[in-house]
Amino acid sequence: MRSYSLIAPAKINLYLEIIGDRPDGYHELAMVLQSISLADQIDIRSIGIDAISVRCNHAEVPNDHTNLAYRAAALLTQEYPEAMAQFGGVEINIKKNIPIAAGLAGGSTDAAAVLVGLDLMWQLGLTQSELEVLGAQIGSDVPFCIQGGTALATGRGEELSPLKNLDNLYVVLAKHRHLGISTIWAYQTYRQQFSQTYISQAQDLETRQRRVHSGPMVSAIMHADGAAIGQLLHNDLEKVALPEHPQVLELREAFESQGVLGTMMSGSGPTVFALTASEAEALRVLEAVKTQIDNPELEFWTAKFVSTGIRLAQS
Repeated sequence: MRSYSLIAPAKINLYLEIIGDRPDGYHELAMVLQSISLADQIDIRSIGIDAISVRCNHAEVPNDHTNLAYRAAALLTQEYPEAMAQFGGVEINIKKNIPIAAGLAGGSTDAAAVLVGLDLMWQLGLTQSELEVLGAQIGSDVPFCIQGGTALATGRGEELSPLKNLDNLYVVLAKHRHLGISTIWAYQTYRQQFSQTYISQAQDLETRQRRVHSGPMVSAIMHADGAAIGQLLHNDLEKVALPEHPQVLELREAFESQGVLGTMMSGSGPTVFALTASEAEALRVLEAVKTQIDNPELEFWTAKFVSTGIRLAQS
């Protein structure tokens, strides 16, 4: 039986701007996305029956159709039924290292790994672009998780423009174990409070997107200027999440007090990250903030920026 093991990196947002509403009900976004070395491992193997099985070492991760990894396998089964008929069903084992409900695309990256793994196992011969189009049907972050590295994302997040890869920065991440912030709540609340700032005309949307393409953050990335990147971190969703969740604000302020390059909530939260120029500095900041906020609910990780998305695990 054929089997593959894949590494599925988490992602953080270096920039997240909400530009306006889309006809499909989503928001028009301009984001800069970055892969990091904190990653899940996805093991997939053929099984002798026409079925999809999902297992995970984390008790809170569902193993049914609500799991994005399951949905990725189901989508390929629907699109390529002859492949499942030829090679059989699939067992998916998820070794979870990325915290769940954290704003780090943990579910999306698992789905991306399943798409890549099944493409190999079922010998579909799909291009990366074809996999990304399929991934967009599962979730807006899935295409980026397939591609990885550093990218500008527009539309609802699925339209990607690769940027110069950053591999010279480190990150400290922290999340309160039992705190979750609903992505739907975050965007709906932002719409309720700030829709008067939205751009509505198609021409104006295109102009705004072009401004991001040539803006300061993209320039800082092209020059690999970690200090400038840290100063230019931006996330519109902080405007609704931080007032509602003071413990997230406290964490952000604690990182800031350590003189990091920059700090911000990732995506819809509640994970907060801080950028540093070295692994040693990341570890120093981690210990300092852990001492500053004495809370057993608070979990920490360190990671490095990476230039790849889904990749095969080295045997």
